[in-house]
Amino acid sequence: METIIQASYMVAAVLFILGLKQMSSPVTARRGIVWAGAGMVLATLVTFMVPEIIDSDQAITNIALIVIAIVIGGGYAWYSGKNVAMTDMPQMIAMYNGMGGGAAAAIAAVEILKARTEASHDLTGSTSISDILGPDVAILGILGAIIGTISFSGSIIAWAKLDGRLNRSKLLPKQHLVNAVLAIITVGFAASIYFSADLNTIIIFYALALVLGVFITVPVGGADMPVIISLFNALTGLAVGFEGYVLGNAAMIIAGIVVGSAGSLLTQLMAVAMNRSVANVFFAGVGTDAAAATGDGSEGVMKEIQAQDAGILMSFASQVVIIPGYGMAVAQAQHKIWELTQLLTEKGVTVKFAIHPVAGRMPGHMNVLLAEAGVPYDMIYDMEDVNADFKNTTVALVIGANDVVNPSAKNDTSSPLYGMPILDAIEADNVIVIKRGRGAGFSGVENPLFFADNTKMLFGDGQKAASELIQAVKEL
Repeated sequence: METIIQASYMVAAVLFILGLKQMSSPVTARRGIVWAGAGMVLATLVTFMVPEIIDSDQAITNIALIVIAIVIGGGYAWYSGKNVAMTDMPQMIAMYNGMGGGAAAAIAAVEILKARTEASHDLTGSTSISDILGPDVAILGILGAIIGTISFSGSIIAWAKLDGRLNRSKLLPKQHLVNAVLAIITVGFAASIYFSADLNTIIIFYALALVLGVFITVPVGGADMPVIISLFNALTGLAVGFEGYVLGNAAMIIAGIVVGSAGSLLTQLMAVAMNRSVANVFFAGVGTDAAAATGDGSEGVMKEIQAQDAGILMSFASQVVIIPGYGMAVAQAQHKIWELTQLLTEKGVTVKFAIHPVAGRMPGHMNVLLAEAGVPYDMIYDMEDVNADFKNTTVALVIGANDVVNPSAKNDTSSPLYGMPILDAIEADNVIVIKRGRGAGFSGVENPLFFADNTKMLFGDGQKAASELIQAVKEL
């Protein structure tokens, strides 16, 4: 039986890896999701064969609890996956990250409490958690508890910020010092758990880790949310891998390693794309009120344009580059933008989509929206591949993007965005910005592009504005 279980876990692990490989291309991504899902189903089914579960005196209770958990978790995941709006996808990803981290932390708690119960049989009180679990298992179990708990509470805060339930926050006085002290204290309690078996110490340790996750995430600005989401994804994978070692579960170990390494690489790539370090994302506070107040304020007047005039300008352009942002997702305008693209293409206009690595609220957010609308992959360009084309572009159409086209990131050393690579929309002959209002972006930093001589503002809801552009182009 043990051979079958381990072989099944290895097959599941292979499916995880192959699935991740398939996800590296938009063409094969759907297949990759199916393969990875099949691996997870296999790993879950094999759980029913584990001797500790089926050979226990509580076998019926164990199986019943597993089935209930699968029904509740699987049912909710199926319902939310089928019904979630594309605008809420970042929130769902953040929540799923948090649940994964929370599950890993819960596994650690169970194993630590089981070891504590066994240690309590020693009336001398000299037996520690590490004596019961072994040094390696105890260390990895406690590390998984810290990382998983931080990922859980941090992801919940990220979800709340993305969902608008938590407004932009100010940095607390000495925020980073407080975080550092809290982290040191948490590690101290973690060490105490290793050398003892005190219940109060365990409770305080988990409480501190929860608070640390909150304190770490609250100061992180809106412009950095995609990086934070991918980082918590990596932390969750790491925690799952550690707890897999604690349980001796090969599938959990490999899945955790795959998710942790992929998430870490994605986090690093996105940070590099912003010309910042991961540490700077946590400590700079871009998007907080304090950060948003810094930098030179833009002066000038936003010049408006009517949809009919914008339609004429785009219809007779040689090349149009469309730059989507989170505002497009909020307005659910991706389908209208694709319809507009088709009309312009029929008129002989070259149309490209320019995607910034951190556009939206999660990694690949804009790519997902455009793929859903049916935009061909060969029309979608990464920032480094399209930036040189702006000088030869007649019209740059910005819909719902703000910080990723902000010239102050290149020109204003006092700006919180300074150093972040941007899409050089300002270099196009004409820039048309579809925007609901005159406010700043999610980072809270004013955008000089909106006041530039070659920029015209088309105010209104993204979908409504796109519909008006479609009508204007059709009338020509």
